[in-house]
Amino acid sequence: MNVAPLRQLAQARPANDDQLDRFVRVVLGLRIARTPVAPGSSAPFDYLRHAFFTGTDCVVWANRGGGKTLLGAVATLLDLIFTPGIQVRLLGGSLEQSAKMHEHLVRLLERPAFRRGVLAQPPTRRRIALANGSAVELLAQSPRSVRGTRVHKLRCDEVDEFKQDVWAAAQFVTRSDTLGGSTIPGAIESFSTMHRPFGLMSRVVADASETSIPVFRWGALDVAAACPPQRPCDRCEIQQDCQGLAKQADGFVPIDDLITQRRRASDETWQAELLCHRPRHSDCVYPMFDPDTHVQSAPPGERTWFAGMDFGVRDPTTFLWASTPITDDASPRPGPDTPLHIHAEHRATDLTLDANLDRIAARDLPAPRWIAIDPAGLARNEQTGISNARRLRERGLTPRAQRHGVLAGIERVRRRLDRGLLTIDPACPQLARALAEYHFDPDRPHQQTPVKDGPDHLADALRYLINTLDTHHPATCSSYL
Repeated sequence: MNVAPLRQLAQARPANDDQLDRFVRVVLGLRIARTPVAPGSSAPFDYLRHAFFTGTDCVVWANRGGGKTLLGAVATLLDLIFTPGIQVRLLGGSLEQSAKMHEHLVRLLERPAFRRGVLAQPPTRRRIALANGSAVELLAQSPRSVRGTRVHKLRCDEVDEFKQDVWAAAQFVTRSDTLGGSTIPGAIESFSTMHRPFGLMSRVVADASETSIPVFRWGALDVAAACPPQRPCDRCEIQQDCQGLAKQADGFVPIDDLITQRRRASDETWQAELLCHRPRHSDCVYPMFDPDTHVQSAPPGERTWFAGMDFGVRDPTTFLWASTPITDDASPRPGPDTPLHIHAEHRATDLTLDANLDRIAARDLPAPRWIAIDPAGLARNEQTGISNARRLRERGLTPRAQRHGVLAGIERVRRRLDRGLLTIDPACPQLARALAEYHFDPDRPHQQTPVKDGPDHLADALRYLINTLDTHHPATCSSYL
């Protein structure tokens, strides 16, 4: 097999940003914006630089039509050319989505530089193999397809459409290796628009932020073609968001196309799917929750302390420490109009109740006056023969339970959020994330019960707490024991 053309290409391996940009422009015929336009955005080239020179895990959060699938194909082709023997897999939210990146690759390989001696064989619908031993294949959106894979790079396109079990299986398919004398890190790259604040992409971005995995985010303005200088801004339909920034743009989406898309889209869709500012909140239980407003440091002054708790073993056990200002004699008991601050959180799985209580007691925090719990905690435990509520009392704690419907409790939490009567400390990132992600089933619009898929446990502990605090005559659990 003649690999001389590939060797010639490999000798042109870019060594810096300018050389990488030139290779992409000259050999692939593409211009990729190197400078972000919108404040806080990344440039699309920032992702390509990371993928080529660093090659570790990363997340690409970009707008619909923002070129993320094409860029994934470019990064894949660069891997195949410059890292002989590398194995890459493409996994989309559907096989059709995976095929889109594959189609981009096939078209790129039709460029003049790749017409002779580069491919080991003609591309198939699922696989492309180069003469230097590198290859890329499509994976089906199924746990079985993913689990049988061991590769160097996995590129996941439209992550927000993934099934949870497929995403979980994908976390274990990559491996590092030494190819051509260089160490190649095993890496997963995740691409998507963020459609929902409780969707998988939202969680991927949050996890990446917590683990210092780079997130490259750009929106429609960052990939817009330059707006003609003679075009007036004051009558433009995207002027409020653009503020004239598109005059300096260097992307590929004609400005007239963006204006047309703005006319067609609701404010919510435009913000979430085109500008990548925030996801839609239409199915959120607490759409009014805003971290910029509701996440605040602890207020000063003396406080009265309370707690909320949700029991679990395989599901998480959660516990929230909260306080209200100490009230005067005219209002001795806090109520629904008393500001409530959540100071700290506990969340743990696979621990007994006593083990959780040991960890809770070890925290350097004031003892709560009472702990609001799920009324189900009044029932006897099948294994111990005593209720969780009784066990709390045996540990010197005061449990309280209120029998209210889920929706009634949700409404009390919403009221506090609406009126600025609930704040969450920055020390409670899991609760803040839970309130942002807690959601109804978007596929069952008439179902009024929130989905129980993770965020509900901390949200439930908060609901028990507020139910108990905001009703006038909370009953202690002792009467049920």
